[in-house]
Amino acid sequence: MFDYSGKVVAISGASSGLGKQMAEGYASCGANLVLMARRVERLEASAAEWTEKYGVEILPLKCDVTSTESLEAAAAAIEEKFGHCEVILNCAGGEKGTGTPLMDYKKEDWEFTLNLDLTSIFESTKVFTNLMKRAMDAGKQTYGRVINIASIYGLVGNTAIPTIAYHATKGAVVNFTRGAAAELATQGITCNAICPGYFYTELTQETLDSEFFQAFAHQSVPMKRYGNPGELNSVAVFLGAEESSYVTGQAIAVDGGYTCV
Repeated sequence: MFDYSGKVVAISGASSGLGKQMAEGYASCGANLVLMARRVERLEASAAEWTEKYGVEILPLKCDVTSTESLEAAAAAIEEKFGHCEVILNCAGGEKGTGTPLMDYKKEDWEFTLNLDLTSIFESTKVFTNLMKRAMDAGKQTYGRVINIASIYGLVGNTAIPTIAYHATKGAVVNFTRGAAAELATQGITCNAICPGYFYTELTQETLDSEFFQAFAHQSVPMKRYGNPGELNSVAVFLGAEESSYVTGQAIAVDGGYTCV
């Protein structure tokens, strides 16, 4: 099971953090990769390392997920290089206004987060499912998988730090995933979401290292720790696999039990 040999997996936000970790998880299963981010030099470094380590083909692409033109150019480059793409993992994201209470939250920060964390997933899903459908119609691939990175904050609120736009967009990603799954169900394409708990990334490092948040996590996470590097990989590999053809519209939390209590 879960042999990705000959399959192509495209990952946005692949230059660092969770996107980079999951990309290597796919490479370790034999997948050819398309690494997408704005910091292309980081993608090129990962491509050189993983090509040698795993013997897979890797296409690094500079891509701004907030630009439809950039996403379409990435899809065209993938079609030219590989001719197909079985999996799109929408992992790019960010937020402005973290820690700002709802009553003081700026509209421009709301719109920034909405565009980056939600609208980009809509646009990427549209572009890449069209690519998948073309490849399936041409007999170049047999299935498609859309995997959206949401958050536990898309499932619940929190009392630790105000993140109202993040809650709104990640909750919308979860239900966008359900709606897309229903529409795509007869097209050979599944759509699922992963809802990570507390993991270190460039954006979360300072917050997670604070004494306050460490105490909060120790109390609120049943496993009493943050997620370790690589602990999202198995879920990403599972959802992207050909064998997972009857799993769609799901939002799977990987959170040490945070959302179960």
